[in-house]
Amino acid sequence: MNKKKILEFDQCNEDDLWGKLCKNSDPELREYFVYKYSPLVKYVAGKVAMGMPQSIEFEDLVSYGTFGLLDAINKYDPDRGIKFKTYAMTRIRGAIFDELRSIDWIPRSIRQKAKQIETVISELESKLGRTVEDEEISKELGISMDEFHSILSKVSGTSIMSLNDIWYLGDDSDELSILETLEAPDNMNPDVLIEKEEIKEYIVDAIKKLPDKEKKVIVLYYYEDLTLKEIGQVLDVTESRISQLHTKAILRLRGRLGRIKSNLVG
Repeated sequence: MNKKKILEFDQCNEDDLWGKLCKNSDPELREYFVYKYSPLVKYVAGKVAMGMPQSIEFEDLVSYGTFGLLDAINKYDPDRGIKFKTYAMTRIRGAIFDELRSIDWIPRSIRQKAKQIETVISELESKLGRTVEDEEISKELGISMDEFHSILSKVSGTSIMSLNDIWYLGDDSDELSILETLEAPDNMNPDVLIEKEEIKEYIVDAIKKLPDKEKKVIVLYYYEDLTLKEIGQVLDVTESRISQLHTKAILRLRGRLGRIKSNLVG
C-alpha cells in the first residue's frame, strides 16, 4: 500500500473508517487495516510461540494468524461496542490454534498424559471438595514428584491451547472458545447471550478458586498479556516453574469446567 494513502487514512478517525468499510467494502481500507494491525499478528504469534516446541516455526504461526486477522476485518461490527484490537486478538489466536489442531502437532502419548492428570485432579477435587496439592496428585498417579513435574513440562504445549477449546451451545453455528467468552461478548440472540454470560461466570468462578500462584499466572498471561518469561520475573521464579504452574492451572480448570458441562448436559 502506498505511503500517501496510509498517511491519509492515519489522519482519519478510525471509527469513521470502520463505518465506511462496513458500508462500502472499500478494498483500500481493508488493505490499510491489514497493514495497521499486522504487528498484532506477530505479537499474538510470539505469545503462542513461547509455549510451543522448536519444531513449530514462528513464521508459520504468523501465517496462520494472518488468516485470523483477515477474518476479523471482514466480520468486525463497530456497533457491537467491542474494540477491534480485542476482537482481532481472539480471531488471530483462534486461527493459529485451529491450524495447529489440524496438523495435530501434539503426540498422542502427551495428550493422554495431559488427560490423565486432568482426570485425576478433577476426581480428587470432586471427592475431597477442595483444591488438591501436587503431592496428592502424584500419589494418585503412582509417580514421584520429580516424575510429576517432568510430565507437566512435557504437556505444557497442550495447556497453551486449552483456553481456546470450544463450548458448543447446541447448534453448530453457536460455538465459542472459552477465551472468547472472557474477551469478546457477541451481540447474539437473548437466549444464547444469557448462556454465554453464564459460561463466563463459571469460568471466572473457577479461576477465582485456583491456588494463589496458579491464579496469578492465569491473570497475568491471559488478562495482562505477559509472556511466561515476564511472569517469571514478576513472581521471581524460573520460566519453567511458571510453565508448570500454568499447565496445572489449565488442567485444573479443564477438569472443573468439564464437570460443569456434564452437569449442564445432565
